[in-house]
Amino acid sequence: MKVGVFTPLLSQLPLDQVLTKLKTLGIDTVELGTGNYPGDAHCKLSMLDDASARATFKQTLADHGVTISALSCHGNPLHPNKDIARQHRATSRQTILLAEKLGVPVTVDFSGCPGDSPDAKQPNWVTCPWPPDYSDLLKWQWDEVVTPYWTEHAKFAADHGVKIAIEMHPGFVVYNPETMLKLRSIAGPSVGCNFDPSHMFWQQIDPVAAIRVLGDAVFHVHAKDTQIYAANLPTTGVLDTKAYTDERNRGWIFRTCGYGHGESWWREFVSTLRLFGYDNVLSIEHEDSLLSPEEGLTKAASLLNSIVIREQPAAAWWV
Repeated sequence: MKVGVFTPLLSQLPLDQVLTKLKTLGIDTVELGTGNYPGDAHCKLSMLDDASARATFKQTLADHGVTISALSCHGNPLHPNKDIARQHRATSRQTILLAEKLGVPVTVDFSGCPGDSPDAKQPNWVTCPWPPDYSDLLKWQWDEVVTPYWTEHAKFAADHGVKIAIEMHPGFVVYNPETMLKLRSIAGPSVGCNFDPSHMFWQQIDPVAAIRVLGDAVFHVHAKDTQIYAANLPTTGVLDTKAYTDERNRGWIFRTCGYGHGESWWREFVSTLRLFGYDNVLSIEHEDSLLSPEEGLTKAASLLNSIVIREQPAAAWWV
């Protein structure tokens, strides 16, 4: 297992400087955004039609001894605004094609969220089954929008030898292990999850237990923490819509690894991933509003590198 970084937190730096910086932190694998919500600061889809640009890009990575764990294009391909959906779908397809050309096995995306009808303007995320309008809406979303798109898109990815890791995130139809496995049952084995424990914590889902539910459906992992503010939960609950920067009044906020849960928890998390066959990357994603990107990245890298080294399986004495 390796420690990596999702590079949008360093989007102000050119790729060469990003790679130089990460090597000083003991990191030699990156997750790169290609558009949609993460942006494309370090990986341009225009490389698809430019062999020379791809060669230069690959040489830059090779010169630094850095590999790519995933290409990420988190978007809403089911958005009821057809222009937005069309743009996000195109980016996702092009990301799969670029991953194929670069030999990257995984792309990361969101499942998306439709509206409430073919004429809707905004997404409509259903969070309860009653009144019955909501149950009817949820069934319509899955039957008429989610299933057709993801059946076709998953086949497209499989045909190009690429897996899609869906990040379980509230606001989209896939937000927990149950909905992740529902989509996987529809779309097939080329669709799995990008497991971000921070999104489990604030839904009151134990991430370690969730790994046991998902098993080999875990394709990629984000390393990000959440701090729960118990004093605010009686007021806010976990469905807190205040800005992430309103830290004093929120029920929870995203934190750097170790600032929501300590080293012993992260050791158990890594060990459980290994137990269920995951041996890829822990890709640091910085969204901690109380720490600068520099401080958050440095502290997360230090914590995770110590755990991954410590947790490396020892050579068997009986061999």
